[in-house]
Amino acid sequence: MDNIAGRKSGLSWAVNLSVLALVVLWLIPTLGLLVSSVRDRDQIAATGWWMTPVPVEMTFRVRVAAPDEQQETDAGFVVEGNVLEEPSRAHWFEGGRGAVTAFGTRSVDPTEFAPGDSAELRGGGTLTVAADGSFRMVSDEGFGRPVNVLFQARVPPRITTENYDTVLTADGMDRAFMNTLTVAIPATVIPILIAAFAAYALAWMDFVGRGVLIAAVVGLLVVPLQLALVPLLNLHNQIGIGQSFMGIWLAHTGFGMPLAIYILRNYMVGLPRDIIESARVDGATDFQIFTRIILPLSFPALAAFAIFQFLWVWNDLLVAKVFLPSGSASQVMTVLIADDLIGSRGGDWGILAAAAFVSIAVPLLVFFTLQRYLVRGLLAGSVK
Repeated sequence: MDNIAGRKSGLSWAVNLSVLALVVLWLIPTLGLLVSSVRDRDQIAATGWWMTPVPVEMTFRVRVAAPDEQQETDAGFVVEGNVLEEPSRAHWFEGGRGAVTAFGTRSVDPTEFAPGDSAELRGGGTLTVAADGSFRMVSDEGFGRPVNVLFQARVPPRITTENYDTVLTADGMDRAFMNTLTVAIPATVIPILIAAFAAYALAWMDFVGRGVLIAAVVGLLVVPLQLALVPLLNLHNQIGIGQSFMGIWLAHTGFGMPLAIYILRNYMVGLPRDIIESARVDGATDFQIFTRIILPLSFPALAAFAIFQFLWVWNDLLVAKVFLPSGSASQVMTVLIADDLIGSRGGDWGILAAAAFVSIAVPLLVFFTLQRYLVRGLLAGSVK
């Protein structure tokens, strides 16, 4: 009697825990990206995002002991100051926060000495750095040139919006945003319009070869995108559209068409047959049935595919690099971020994390606007 319909399964707790675990696994990378986007770039390189609330051990280099900074005393030529107050590093230690944990005079070993120790300088003289950052350099003959002082300090966590400022104020970002919209909107609408007609024909019209066409659509779902890029670009060049907005619209339309037809056809097959047959008895044509009955009833499936297609086109980099001109006038956001902001090596994690959240703002808006139709559209046709 355990499998009676309507009775709650005793393993529902296991299902709930599994779903919760999957949600947490998906959220952890997103949370890490969000935290990294508001961290200082140097701290991102020093520790992982989960160490954000903890002070960070960082190594710095300052140049001191310029000839005009030294003073002659009975003990010799003396230079005094505070390494934590050096102008280019002072923002790390505002309000006296931070402490020197080690220092050195060689790049190969910047933590050679503990605070308070006396270190011999290669050019003669001694250096002492205290935990509060104050230092004293003494030389019998004076300092003829600046001396590099390396020190390791415990830096308090620093939350900043500089990464977002860099991304939002980047040269050409507004133009790239408009270019992305120019690519994404037509590349979402065009395949939906074409696929809706094709899906209706495959679902409700009898003609020779319909089964073969359905099998071909399913087969095209597994064709790798990368295999079609070069032949398709050669075709565009031959017909005269080359690298242009028209070319990338048609490319995204072709790549998205199999999935669109598959989703819409499965949904339309599950619609009540009585409605279509009644319309035909009343004299409605296939076009009238399609526009007045099928399309309004198929809105969940249309919205489901629109979400997938828009997210794919908005976040696309490969197709945009191939089918759009390389000039800055036609760059989309992904290309601008990858080529101009991040660079060829992609090591600037602060910019990368902030750019990721800036670029997903519009897709998130589209998803949450249409997400109530997503499950209904995907599950259509699975049950009768």
